[in-house]
Amino acid sequence: MIKNVFTVGFWTLASRVFGMGREVLLFALIGAGPLLDAFFAAFRLPNMFRRFFAEGAFNAGFVPIYSRKVAADQTPDNFASNALSGLSVVVLALTGLAMIFMPALVWATANGFVGDARFDMTVTFGRIMFPYILLLSIAALVSGTLNARGRFAAAAAAPVMLNVLIIGALTITWLFDGPYMSVLVWTIPVAGIVQLAIVWIAAQRAGIALRYRRPRWDADMKNLVTVAIPAALSGGVLQINLLVGQWVSSQYEGAVSWLYGADRLYQLPLGVIGIGVGIVLLPELSKKLQLNDETGARAAFSKAGEIILMLSLPASVALCVVPLPLVSALYEHGATTRQDAIAMAQATAIYGLGLPAFMLQKLLQPLFYARSDTRTPFRLAVVSMCVNAVLAIGLMPWIGWMSAAIATTTSAWVMVILLWLASLQFGTVAKFEEALTAKILRIIFAACLMGGALYGLDYAATPLLTGTLARIIYGLALVPIGVVVFFAIAHVIGAVNISHLKSAIRRG
Repeated sequence: MIKNVFTVGFWTLASRVFGMGREVLLFALIGAGPLLDAFFAAFRLPNMFRRFFAEGAFNAGFVPIYSRKVAADQTPDNFASNALSGLSVVVLALTGLAMIFMPALVWATANGFVGDARFDMTVTFGRIMFPYILLLSIAALVSGTLNARGRFAAAAAAPVMLNVLIIGALTITWLFDGPYMSVLVWTIPVAGIVQLAIVWIAAQRAGIALRYRRPRWDADMKNLVTVAIPAALSGGVLQINLLVGQWVSSQYEGAVSWLYGADRLYQLPLGVIGIGVGIVLLPELSKKLQLNDETGARAAFSKAGEIILMLSLPASVALCVVPLPLVSALYEHGATTRQDAIAMAQATAIYGLGLPAFMLQKLLQPLFYARSDTRTPFRLAVVSMCVNAVLAIGLMPWIGWMSAAIATTTSAWVMVILLWLASLQFGTVAKFEEALTAKILRIIFAACLMGGALYGLDYAATPLLTGTLARIIYGLALVPIGVVVFFAIAHVIGAVNISHLKSAIRRG
């Protein structure tokens, strides 16, 4: 379990580090403002529908069914080929409709752009980038077949290419003083082709025989659609939360970029650990439950919970205590001003409060998906969506664009509480083992001590930071300092066994 999480986590970390490099270049070369607002709003459209159809519906519906067929040796690749063909037809139709009605999509998702130059730019960018969803949806299904067979590396490594290609394209454009935005938006569909090629070749080498065929409506597809529709709706609810935040922030120039910058910062630990745990845990639970191995399922759930708590709590504390040095080191360059950095730091601290909740959702949802229960998470997500919309829109007249970040964090905690209460029906499988329960308070204590150390260091060091280079080095150095301090304290008080952790990393 730890080995696979670290495999996924390593490649996701690489992707997020390159992604952070991508954002640094974007904010330095273009800066928070109308151009970047338009790009982020347009780029969110294919990503939103990708999560709606691929990562939401097909991860929750396809992976458990395929994993059970693998465990029972019931021709899983025939099922996967049928699902691949059906998914491609649906997403291809969606792509065509979206490109035709792109102005309506932009109006619905970024209403504040209406009447200024950002609207037309977002429509143009959206039409170029939207085919990315077709490529990534197919890649997500192929990745699901690899994950179900215990092959996580290629599926986790493929997303790195998006950021590598964007960084390369922007760097070349900067060297030759070319048109940044044109190169940027056309790089997105090219990256989709590369990502799909990586996982497709990996699947072929793994002996997974995927073939396009005329989609057949059989019992397996009926089961898949029955499970996938509530999961898609659940994913759609989560995307509505993001759109509500974008709708609010689009009313304020620069706010879309500020929230996006903060989002990318907290997404770094979330992507490395939370998403990695969710990817590994879902097929693991599905196989254990297929074999009626409740003890093994509980052990997997507890180990995943330990990884999440051990890494999300200190990351959350750090984002809340020292957000400005981190944001400044990454984004405060070129066209991005100090005021932009301060705004992003405020949003980062709020998102930091919600980081454990975002990660715990990745732990709790597989408990339901492994049993093909996608309806319960959907119903709970609707409640969370209502909380998000009420807070984001209701608080906007008083605190402006910041209401979007507060609503996102609050609704995430509401979702976790509801998922936990609903999971009590699963008995001991959904409960942490006694050994982990004893560790949790120690992990919290170590994270708080680390936060105090970082706060004291920042208080002492800030007056001494007189140059740009010093500010960058200091901000980036806070990350390894925080890691070392936390794990040193955690090891001393018995919250973490460093020897076991090192062994697991070597195996991964």
